[in-house]
Amino acid sequence: MTVGLIGATHDASSSLVRGPALAPDIIRRVMHNGAANLTSESGLDLSAPGVLEDLGNMSLTDSHDGVMGVTEALGAVIDRGLKPLTLGGDHAISWPAVKAVHAAHGPVDILHFDAHADIYPDFDNNRYSHASPFARILEEGLASRLVQVGIRTLTDVQRDMIERHNVETHPWRGGAPLPTALQFERPVYISIDIDALDPAFAPGVSHHEPGGMSVGDVLAVLQSLGGNVVGADVVEYNPRRDWQDMTAMVCVKFVKELAALLSR
Repeated sequence: MTVGLIGATHDASSSLVRGPALAPDIIRRVMHNGAANLTSESGLDLSAPGVLEDLGNMSLTDSHDGVMGVTEALGAVIDRGLKPLTLGGDHAISWPAVKAVHAAHGPVDILHFDAHADIYPDFDNNRYSHASPFARILEEGLASRLVQVGIRTLTDVQRDMIERHNVETHPWRGGAPLPTALQFERPVYISIDIDALDPAFAPGVSHHEPGGMSVGDVLAVLQSLGGNVVGADVVEYNPRRDWQDMTAMVCVKFVKELAALLSR
């Protein structure tokens, strides 16, 4: 099935600094700058006809609730028979993105890579915050299972939410075994927050959290999972904090591997 690549240029719900709204166009530029080819590690060539269609960027208003326009935009992508791969943008986009996927598939299973659980009931009195999308997703019954990988900053409030909603959280500590061979029975949505990685691999994020995963760690989990992947996003890349497009190239790598999973 063809993958629909679409940008969500939203960062109005960021809590520290803005910049992720600039990410989609930078990722595209680096993706096509000739530094690397467009073949995934599984051998899928994203430049082959019918594999990947770039749909440009969504039209979103620059406000907290403006992010909800993602649902309509992705609904149109899905109605065309494409599987959506969204370039964020901050992590607030995942709530409306999952709403669109839920409308087509019912409750999904979610695989979420992040340094942060992003499950606060609200953050700074903002229920649309990029620190709260998974609270909204679970409250609305959009997901039956949430698996979080790479988490290393849990607060008491987040621990309470995780227990309340039976979230499967894999805290990240150096040398911890990877949760490989994850099996999902329902349609799967994958969300990759780039700050799941150690800043040494991805300096271009708003919230540096040392002690994180490597690019290879994330790929090992992705490449071993079982299930029907129906949607995905790559979020929280902040070009204003990047160094020589290093983090942008990491995003491109994840785009290629996610596209390969969506195409299965």
